[in-house]
Amino acid sequence: MNNSHISWRAGVCIIQYVFVPPPPQSSENTLFGMGNPLLDISAVVDKDFLDKFGLKLNDQILAEDKHKALFEEIVKRNKVEYHAGGSTQNSVKIAQWMIQKPQKVATFFGCIGADQFGEILKEKAAEAHVDAHYYEQNVEPTGTCAACITGDNRFMGSVSAGPFVANLAAANCYKKEQHLDLDSNWELVKKAKVYYIAGFFLTVSPESIMKVAKHASDNNKIFCMNLSAPFISQFFKEPLMEVMPYVDILFGNETEAATFAKELGFETDDIAEIANKTQNLPKENTKRQRVVVFTQGKEDTVATVGDEVTMFPVLDIDQNDIVDTNGAGDAFVGGFLSALVQEQALEECIRAGHYAANVIIRRVGCTFPERPDFH
Repeated sequence: MNNSHISWRAGVCIIQYVFVPPPPQSSENTLFGMGNPLLDISAVVDKDFLDKFGLKLNDQILAEDKHKALFEEIVKRNKVEYHAGGSTQNSVKIAQWMIQKPQKVATFFGCIGADQFGEILKEKAAEAHVDAHYYEQNVEPTGTCAACITGDNRFMGSVSAGPFVANLAAANCYKKEQHLDLDSNWELVKKAKVYYIAGFFLTVSPESIMKVAKHASDNNKIFCMNLSAPFISQFFKEPLMEVMPYVDILFGNETEAATFAKELGFETDDIAEIANKTQNLPKENTKRQRVVVFTQGKEDTVATVGDEVTMFPVLDIDQNDIVDTNGAGDAFVGGFLSALVQEQALEECIRAGHYAANVIIRRVGCTFPERPDFH
């Protein structure tokens, strides 16, 4: 790309061309994600369906025994949509969508069942051009997340399209020695330059997270993590703090940040101060300064830039255009990662994250148009 600079000397127009190199191109398997894969199943339902399973609008719950039949019934609906879901898989899927070409920039590891939903999940990951390598087992069925959409949610600009009912099932069964440790799989890990794991995976296989985190640190690659939910800091603080010294980029929202600060005794509820204190926690790879990025919904995103904490305004959106905010956090991370693997500056990574989140909250579920309109 050439940028021209025009100047005049002694009445003569001088045009100087400065060559500006294009951003580095991504290659296959540059980005590695590991987490809890879920098959997202969305269908329009009526009030009788919600009442039958004791669901309320905007519920986000884990499935109980009384919800088992829900997943069988929802797939019999007239219009059923399937998507590759789960927090980390959503983020790497969005990163791939933002990048477009080449395909399979993102690798994804997680556990599924050897069943029909598992086959659909494989198809949907392939359609999203993610290089998914699932550990398949027969003990638990493939994890699912039912998005029960009512007419009101879909058509009246509701700020959520719930209720969402998640059944983690097989996602809880990931085994390091059965999958991550296999030579062919570990070669894919080694191929990556950027790693992202949501905090939810701390409940499943913290030993897998540690192996990947240490590899990234030892090889001066970028390891990213997400606080994911307040309960992670509250009930999985020990494995979280074990991996924290290896975290180069930490994501979270304002609620997760506040809980994290409380659990660590920061004695402040100021998000900028929490970001600063989090940045200064002990770190293994001192060649990279930790970056902390906290989103705050429609308020400014807070990020550490060097030793400073900077506010980045989000994109404006008409509240009537917001359909479903549930995928916003995953989308922000996905957009951020798409710029990160292309070695863009932090400001550009955040801009890409804001764009992706702005697109996703206008739609039901973590879905997107065929191509991004991001420049």
